[in-house]
Amino acid sequence: MEILEARLYAGQDTLDLEVNAACGADLMSDVMAFVKEKVVLLTGLVNPQAIRTADLMDIKVIVFVRGKSPTEDLVAMAEENGMVLLGTKYSMFLACGRLYEAGLRGGGVREID
Repeated sequence: MEILEARLYAGQDTLDLEVNAACGADLMSDVMAFVKEKVVLLTGLVNPQAIRTADLMDIKVIVFVRGKSPTEDLVAMAEENGMVLLGTKYSMFLACGRLYEAGLRGGGVREID
């Protein structure tokens, strides 16, 4: 939260989750193709599909980029699934870069051959 100057929308009780990598995507098919485990998802897609995809892929942390914020329904969905929802003013590029610069490296995302 601190690195991204993020606002917390859901998941106050689970902020101690461990993540190994970040995945920045607005196409949920890309998330399903490349994510492995313990990943934080950064996306500008603020709709139920982002929550459903994260749940399917066992992603427990979602960061909405570009100043976007979730609706109350999305917050409720995230809380039902035990997810942390954050929002940041940064673009996806800058948010991913800040996390990388802070030491968040691969391990949870498949490499493209």
